[in-house]
Amino acid sequence: MRVMAAAIALSLAGQAIAQNPSRAALEAAEMLEQASISLTEADSARDRVRALTETIQAYEAGLSAMRDGLRMAATREAQLSAELRTREEDVAQLLGVLQTIETTAPPVLMLHPSGPLGAARTGMMLSEVTPGLNAKAEDLARDLQEVQTLRLLQQDAAETLTEGLSGVQSARTRLSEAIADRTDLPKRFVEDPIKTAILISSTETLDGFASGLSEISEGEIAATDASVASRKGDVPLPVQGILLHRAGETDAAGVTRPGLVLGTRPRALVTAPTAATIRYRGPLLDLGNLIILEPQPGLLFVFSGLQEVYGDIGQVIPEGTPVGLMPGAAPEIGAILSTSGDGTGTDRSETLYIEIREDNSPVDPESWFRTNKDG
Repeated sequence: MRVMAAAIALSLAGQAIAQNPSRAALEAAEMLEQASISLTEADSARDRVRALTETIQAYEAGLSAMRDGLRMAATREAQLSAELRTREEDVAQLLGVLQTIETTAPPVLMLHPSGPLGAARTGMMLSEVTPGLNAKAEDLARDLQEVQTLRLLQQDAAETLTEGLSGVQSARTRLSEAIADRTDLPKRFVEDPIKTAILISSTETLDGFASGLSEISEGEIAATDASVASRKGDVPLPVQGILLHRAGETDAAGVTRPGLVLGTRPRALVTAPTAATIRYRGPLLDLGNLIILEPQPGLLFVFSGLQEVYGDIGQVIPEGTPVGLMPGAAPEIGAILSTSGDGTGTDRSETLYIEIREDNSPVDPESWFRTNKDG
């Protein structure tokens, strides 16, 4: 999609954009505008789920880029304003000299106490100094213009952010409806809710629950030769986030788990990183809402910490299919524009726990997922 291409281009141009915050924010605004167009087009798309998924991801990328661009703009504006204040006296003197040069009559310029020789020397000095004064004046004019541009950009941002936040919320609602209406996905088995309830009540650990998953179907679970072994180590993370804890590390609550923890933004969309069968979805133990995916026999991807979970148990879903939304409330515009948390990851207030199990034994998720790039 056009908007996703723009997001990729913006990401690749990160270093150049960091030097031009106004361009970063303006390009982000264009991304949000394209996402709005895509949201309209998604209603008529043959695969609404895929179209809405891409639209939400485009909105998320655009809002993220807008936030970063505006924070850079606010920082740059504050920096320039502080510099201009410290140069206030120099600026006043510069403007005075330039004004004197421009308004003094030519005959007066020719008069000098030392006579014609002194006037000639003064003229030579002025000819050397004036270009430097002009250069300083041009620098000053550019700084003042940049401050004005950055302030206007921030003033206009509120409307853009309001529309973007409203658009992504609308897209999430439509996505939930589209998933509920979807009937075109195959099923490997049909869940027996009574057996599922018995399994949940009789297990105290994720190990015990995972080992009993084969018992929750009404009949036999269809065999599959699906394999993602060739992608081991190169599977994308299911959500944009920051790696907070690796496997085996103790978290802030003093708990050590065999999986990793990602910090995500509120209401971030979580998608299936590969094609997979949904083996379970719903609340479990102290893990909150989770979904268990089976990309291939003997391999389970466990994602927990979700607020909403999509899909039906037994369904075979394609790669990129939305499987849930993270909890939390959409950030307020003031929080997005604030520079207090810039670069600290404080906007990633929600956590997704990822555990990988091979033949019912946990393995390091980083052996499967690419975790060396912040989303």
